[in-house]
Amino acid sequence: MTTGSSAPKHVAIIMDGNNRWAKRNSLSGISGHKAGKGAVKKVVEGCARSGVEVLTLFAFSSENWRRPKDEVSALMELFLFALKSEVKKLHKNNIRLKVIGDTKAFNDKIQAQIVAAESLTKDNTGLTLVVAANYGGQWDIVQSVRQLAAQVQRGELAPEDISDASIESYLSTAGLPAPDLCIRSAGEQRISNFLLWQMAYTEMYFTDVLWPDFDEAVLEAAFDAFSKRVRRFGKTDDQLNQAL
Repeated sequence: MTTGSSAPKHVAIIMDGNNRWAKRNSLSGISGHKAGKGAVKKVVEGCARSGVEVLTLFAFSSENWRRPKDEVSALMELFLFALKSEVKKLHKNNIRLKVIGDTKAFNDKIQAQIVAAESLTKDNTGLTLVVAANYGGQWDIVQSVRQLAAQVQRGELAPEDISDASIESYLSTAGLPAPDLCIRSAGEQRISNFLLWQMAYTEMYFTDVLWPDFDEAVLEAAFDAFSKRVRRFGKTDDQLNQAL
């Protein structure tokens, strides 16, 4: 497994393909989501071993509420069960859990479990596992800008003093590094309203593997591809060579 300086520090993953996996195996849609839990475990373990500092998983988008009601209800039950059953394992392995998104839309049980899970793991110093739930990149930018607008309205901030840094300070990912690598499974090649601000310079990796079949070999392939990328951040090759 890739380790050390060759591994990305922050990996973001769009976990796609659960429903297609279920249809391929003549199973219900929720069976696909349940099968995807195994892939989550493999990825968390693989990233922790590789020295990844932050892993962000796109678990439930703000657009996913549009799915059939029975599927959404089952997803909420699955989310609650995962929070209850997995947080102790995360804590035992020194993993810090952080949930980002508009969590007020969830029921009281889920909200309480999120608070409990984050509180239990808040002092852990290993991998930070970020779960994006009821999250949308546009929502994240809007809620940040609204907080800055409130400061302007109160006379605490001048409009001309609003900067990239001030916007980032109110994003749900404040304090975390920007993603170095974003992986999307199941063959789709779009970011689907995920971390729009944060992924300005993120390297993208797309795989046809459906999420329940995603394993450490696929993760290693993504890391290997990342290690061969030249990250310019707006600079020319000559400028990069001069810096070496």
